[in-house]
Amino acid sequence: MRRAIPTFGLLLLLMSGCQAEVEATEKDVLFLGEMKQREVGERSAHSNRFHLTTTISAVGDVLIHDRVYEDARVEGGFDFLPMLTNVAPYLQAADVTIANIETMIGGEALGLSGYPAFNSPFEVGDALKEAGVNVVTLANNHTLDRGPQSIMNALDYWDELNMPYTGAFRNKEDATELRIIESQGISIAILSYTYGTNGIPVPDGRDYLVNLSESSFMAEQIREADKEADAVIVALHAGEEYVDLPNQQQRDWVQVAADSGATAVIGHHPHVLQPSEWVEGKHDHDMLAVYSLGNFLSGQYDHSRRVGGIFTFDLQKSTDEKAQAINPSFMPTYVQFDEGDKHYRVTPMKDLTDAELPELEKHLNDVEAHMSQWLPELIVTKE
Repeated sequence: MRRAIPTFGLLLLLMSGCQAEVEATEKDVLFLGEMKQREVGERSAHSNRFHLTTTISAVGDVLIHDRVYEDARVEGGFDFLPMLTNVAPYLQAADVTIANIETMIGGEALGLSGYPAFNSPFEVGDALKEAGVNVVTLANNHTLDRGPQSIMNALDYWDELNMPYTGAFRNKEDATELRIIESQGISIAILSYTYGTNGIPVPDGRDYLVNLSESSFMAEQIREADKEADAVIVALHAGEEYVDLPNQQQRDWVQVAADSGATAVIGHHPHVLQPSEWVEGKHDHDMLAVYSLGNFLSGQYDHSRRVGGIFTFDLQKSTDEKAQAINPSFMPTYVQFDEGDKHYRVTPMKDLTDAELPELEKHLNDVEAHMSQWLPELIVTKE
């Protein structure tokens, strides 16, 4: 089954290096009420094919420790939006922005909690949507932290926000509805899997509560998605925490995705950055993979765990062909906070000063070298 999700709006801002490098000779923009679809035609000496392009951005773990939600507490509730104000224009720049929500937003009624068993305020969802996130992935090692009720509460709230989610579901029927979004004339299936749930068993008969990254299960779903959509994006929660290179299990699952027809894999869980690369699969083009995007917003203290980023690429589709990922780029971000765990905010690293992050240029160069070591064409935004 397929859950169709409305087309997202036109690109609001164009990030340097993120726009598909095509030589367009005709361009038609069709406005149908709130439905906006961009169609870019490209003609060359070799081809008369028509091209469609849409821009995708993704961020890593949104991990709401108790010190983070306490900092967001205001009279009558919580306000997380100030934490995202500095990065909101970049989240809004893409046609589709995907975030991995590592903590269920089960709401205050269940009792809020941080590590090791998280439950977050509903208002996390409000801030992410207002900041520019369009899709959330929910399969991770903390999905079952506070039991099925926390998941149900979270899904109810994501539905209330009209925010597409995947990776955790309310019932078997919900789990079989493939999440396909339509953006700029390109259909995109989004799937989400986790290596495990911190030893918490999935309740008998309720496998739909969280997607586990079992190879045959992943392959079956990805192949089905590849039949239904122009592109397939897989969110993979896997790897070793605080290790800056992927392990063999990550590589094996990424290869399963490539061989099954995925267009891109977005990785998270290690809480630190891991590199990106092209992975050769059994289909007609290489798959783009970034093994870990680190923490986007969290209360972790170590420098490497405060570094995340916005990974961006274009999907380009030619007539009668599947979409391909092109033009990968990465903008490093940094979680700032003041003494006493106050004033948490996510800031583009390029906008920091040496007073805020000593040896800023070195840190930016280190991120560029690390993230592009297997993908030399990756554009890393440093200014």
